[in-house]
Amino acid sequence: MNVLDLSRLRPRLPSPLEAVEDERFARRGLTLLLKREDLIHPDLPGNKWRKLAPNLREAAGRPVLTFGGAYSNHLRATAAAGRLLGFPTVGVVRGDELAGRPLNPSLARCAADGMRLEFVDRATYRAKNDPAVLAALLERAAPAGAYVVPEGGSNAPAVHGCVELGRELAGAADTVAVACGTGGTLAGLAAGLSPGQRALGVPVLRGGFLGGEVRALQEAAFGGPRGEWSLDERFHGGGYARVPPALEAFAQDFEERHGLAIERLYVAKMLYGLTVLAEEDAFPPGTRLAAVITGGPEDGARETGATPRDRP
Repeated sequence: MNVLDLSRLRPRLPSPLEAVEDERFARRGLTLLLKREDLIHPDLPGNKWRKLAPNLREAAGRPVLTFGGAYSNHLRATAAAGRLLGFPTVGVVRGDELAGRPLNPSLARCAADGMRLEFVDRATYRAKNDPAVLAALLERAAPAGAYVVPEGGSNAPAVHGCVELGRELAGAADTVAVACGTGGTLAGLAAGLSPGQRALGVPVLRGGFLGGEVRALQEAAFGGPRGEWSLDERFHGGGYARVPPALEAFAQDFEERHGLAIERLYVAKMLYGLTVLAEEDAFPPGTRLAAVITGGPEDGARETGATPRDRP
């Protein structure tokens, strides 16, 4: 089995932890910290690095097949990893109607990085975890021996990869907030935190399904629940890829206050949720709050053409 040397990519680990002065938190006796996961790697930032790195080690240089919507950052990161490390990649893309159209900038970047794009109808995509459907996709689209990474990169190896994020925050914060799409980052983050620390997930999709997915991921990764975590379902802004005017105004204001460009589809929703919770006195004075910055604004910009039904 080949050994894939991910150190060649020179990730910035541990990612920086920065304190910011924000009077909305300070007047309630709270400290706000930003965990700058967006600075880990320019092509595999944030939780994309945390989740992909262990899967790439498992793949050991074999071709990688994975899934995503037309504006998926996960597909972009996987394609970039294939280019940088020299292994073939296949992206199964939701929506066979896209096959005859010019590629959008996100998919064009995937193709430029060498990813083979396989467009499937939405019914097939929904059934992608069915063994027969997956076997047919592998036979049709992937080279022999391909390693499968699920949509969003969330599986047991990914959860283990995100444990290190929690360990990097040991002793530095009381509550750690992260935006959630498929739940893998939250599942690993919570497991890596120390006793007395807790993780707060802010789902960016509607539906109330994420709690079950996080529990299932922890079961697959650890054999049962790990760490203290909770979800606040109020801040999805109407659904995935939705950025209502109030959220846009909040993000612009945060950028002006702190000189940090904010990604809208994930990070802005999490920061908005933390601010609302602070104003609701949800945290006792003296609480240190760490906000995980999982990506930069260019990541969200690649996804703004996504429909609310699209998943990460």
